[in-house]
Amino acid sequence: MGLDDKASNKAQELGGKAKEALGRSSDDPELTREGQRDQASAGLKQAGEKVKDAFEDVKDAFKKHD
Repeated sequence: MGLDDKASNKAQELGGKAKEALGRSSDDPELTREGQRDQASAGLKQAGEKVKDAFEDVKDAFKKHD
């Protein structure tokens, strides 16, 4: 996973946490849900990047054995 992707995903996650907290403190359920969606989206992106990294590792391991 590239550093840009990691930073972007982490920023989205942290932004989602902030939105959720603000929504809870201001009693705004829509903002709370939006923050939760942002966090879930960031988590899915991070998981996808980890899968891509794992496939690259496997591919590299096979190249070393050729």
